[in-house]
Amino acid sequence: MGEVRAAVIGAGLGGLAAAIRLQSAGVRTTLFEALDRPGGRGTQFRERGFVFDAGPTVITAPECLEELYALSGRRLAEAVELLPVRPFYRLAWHDGDGFDYGVELEQTLEQIRRRDPLDVDGYLRFLDFSRRNYEAGYGELVSTAFLRPWDMLRVAPKLAALRADRPVFRTVSRFVRDERLRQALSFHTLLIGGSPLETSSIYTLIHYLERQGGVHYPRGGVGALVGALARLFEELGGEFRPAMAVRRIEPAADGRHRLTAEGWNGPPFHVVVSNADLHHTYAKLLDGDPRAVPMRRRLERMRWSMSLFLIYFGTDRTWPELRQHTILFGPRYEGLLREIFRGRSLPEDFSLYLHCPTATDPSLAPPGCASFYVLSPVPHLGNAPLDWAAEAPAYAERILRVLERTLLPGLRGRIVVRSVATPEDFRSRLGAFHGNGFSVAPLLRQSAWFRPHNRDPRIPGLYVVGAGTHPGAGVPGVINSAKATVRVILEDLGRPPLEPSARGFSRSA
Repeated sequence: MGEVRAAVIGAGLGGLAAAIRLQSAGVRTTLFEALDRPGGRGTQFRERGFVFDAGPTVITAPECLEELYALSGRRLAEAVELLPVRPFYRLAWHDGDGFDYGVELEQTLEQIRRRDPLDVDGYLRFLDFSRRNYEAGYGELVSTAFLRPWDMLRVAPKLAALRADRPVFRTVSRFVRDERLRQALSFHTLLIGGSPLETSSIYTLIHYLERQGGVHYPRGGVGALVGALARLFEELGGEFRPAMAVRRIEPAADGRHRLTAEGWNGPPFHVVVSNADLHHTYAKLLDGDPRAVPMRRRLERMRWSMSLFLIYFGTDRTWPELRQHTILFGPRYEGLLREIFRGRSLPEDFSLYLHCPTATDPSLAPPGCASFYVLSPVPHLGNAPLDWAAEAPAYAERILRVLERTLLPGLRGRIVVRSVATPEDFRSRLGAFHGNGFSVAPLLRQSAWFRPHNRDPRIPGLYVVGAGTHPGAGVPGVINSAKATVRVILEDLGRPPLEPSARGFSRSA
């Protein structure tokens, strides 16, 4: 075949990881990005000395990032410093109740004991259940592509034994009685775009994953991590093309693919990996290719994750008692979740995630100041086609009033910079179908083999990475999707699997 050329479309974390792996394997790779900087949902922006991460803020399973460096004999720690975050999350309720999630086990048990002594044993049994799900659903399976039905049949007995058919909230409720503890142990699926009322109990593995490897934050923000990965790709000899939006993927006569992008006139590619939104890939980039139609139609029938409303703001003071990650639960839990994931309008109330990176890294704001974003899960545009230009000002004001009353006294008079992102921004800026926040929803019937595959079944040479394929959303999910996808690409090219250097660590990549 001669020299193999690969294109990766989209420099989100999944696209960066795929590009690094391909380049590490000796495949000449070009990485295209429509925005003027890498990161996708994980990009970063600055305003008047305040630094804001646009999307992901929770780094777990750091070994999957370390592996990207170990492939070329390097160390993540030499490029990025990951700072530990404790507690992982401070959970708060509107009446002043609170729970520090992600502290030492004995501290966790003592907090539970004060609520309901009978729940201590229940929590320990839940922790063991989470461990067993981690061992069955993470490990090797998280980076193995499910391309054939028997790939799913092979793991079905384990999933059945763990009752993967039950949703997370129902499963948690079998272990603990306290209603707020049930919320504390089930909210994690929201971080990957799934409702705790519907997402498979296999995702309780996140609880053990966090306790096993901790929660981290890169010094300088997630944007610093993204920048380091982009530099690693270029140091390996990769070609990065920012501000170059791919408009079409066109098959060439010899089975290769030519990309149409303004300013690009390069040769066709043997391999194309899309890290773009899945529906955008099949409906826009492959528009006119009849082989793409079945997947486009399938995607339009699938359930998609909720969308997000975010307010980025900087203040001229700090709140020293605040922690980096705060979850503020609203007055309703189950009812609100149903409205977010199934509703046709904007719920009257909300639960919020407040991110304060300056609690861990004060350099992300001017001296004596603080950077924040607050996130509210909202219905996606396919369920609730709202006029967000009209809704956003009043909705933002409602959120800021609640924050001022519950967590940040005096807030509204101390804000010096502020901007918002709505579902419409996700649709227009990121090409997200229905303005989704996390791609295809992580339901059991949309997971593993039932999820869109890492290798397209109809178009030779086309592969996907990111939240929409196996294993799914979240930083470990998209990084491991690249591992699964590139493993398949190398098999298809007849090349040996990647192995990390001994200077990194000895696990197989």
